[in-house]
Amino acid sequence: MERVSSNLTLFYRIFVPVFWVVFFGSASVALIALPYQFVGNIPAGPFRIGVGFFFLSGAATLYFTLMQLKRVEIGEGFVYVTNYFKNFRYPFHNIERIEVSTFLFFSIASIYLKTPGHFGRKITFAPEMSRFKAVLAAHPELKKVTVGD
Repeated sequence: MERVSSNLTLFYRIFVPVFWVVFFGSASVALIALPYQFVGNIPAGPFRIGVGFFFLSGAATLYFTLMQLKRVEIGEGFVYVTNYFKNFRYPFHNIERIEVSTFLFFSIASIYLKTPGHFGRKITFAPEMSRFKAVLAAHPELKKVTVGD
């Protein structure tokens, strides 16, 4: 069994969202709770609404992007997926396709399953490209269903 997701998955999935929510959450609570009439030339009411919107939109963005990343390992005949709390394995024949996308220096891979598993039909991870390509070379049945880089 070989890990194909990046070592930074734990950092992206756990540390960044927790740090962001704690830091900006406490700053937002402080800015909303303090009794003041103006912040510079901005009235306090719209400023508080803006701070609340900033915090909630940032938390939603983190939830729908970074917190969806999974750790993926590939062994003989199975793909092992974990969210660091639960582990599941999916057989190769259940994989419909694997899509790899690159954004500047950051790659994202998605495994689409024929039948939904515990994590749904789509499993997203940040691949370590050298390991990922080596594993695909070792498993031609996965290389056939891979689309993208």
